[in-house]
Amino acid sequence: MPGGLKNCLLYTPVVIIGLFISACENDLNKVRAIAAADATKPIQRTTGVDMILNDSSVLKARLLTPLLYEYDTKDSTAHKFMPKGVKVLLFNGTTNPEGTVTADTGYYYDAKEMAKFKHNVVAINDEGTKYQSEELIWDRKTNKIYSNKKVLMTKPTGDQMEGTSFESIGLKNPVFQNATAVIHVNGEEAQ
Repeated sequence: MPGGLKNCLLYTPVVIIGLFISACENDLNKVRAIAAADATKPIQRTTGVDMILNDSSVLKARLLTPLLYEYDTKDSTAHKFMPKGVKVLLFNGTTNPEGTVTADTGYYYDAKEMAKFKHNVVAINDEGTKYQSEELIWDRKTNKIYSNKKVLMTKPTGDQMEGTSFESIGLKNPVFQNATAVIHVNGEEAQ
């Protein structure tokens, strides 16, 4: 056999194996890219949602939203996303709500049992006290409601308190950080 043909037959399998390996690498990269893109897509879209949240048969909340996307990321970041507004009625073991929260956008993290409300958030307790913020977080396990954003609280009497952050249990007895207040005394305004 001539030397050129012998070298060609010797190197042909190496070239073919190299092509297969590079083809497999490209396919694996494509598969990884597709899997990563799919992880950011919702697995479920639901309209007209009316959801009850309870713990050991004790009513905790009722969630209402016109549109809900569910993302399953196979870890603790799996969540429900409510982009078209959300209203939550909060309960503490009774059939009468102890408060409501409305917002333009909402997130609910199943593993953490935590809801995050964003943009034009308004929370009102059963006494009529209103809390307004751009973000509010509700820990369902502890019934703690808090925000690290500016919060304005308005009492039914017109008294107001504003703070850089706050926390409360079930929208009762809030604790504010860096607070200022406008309080009406004998029909007059005092600061």
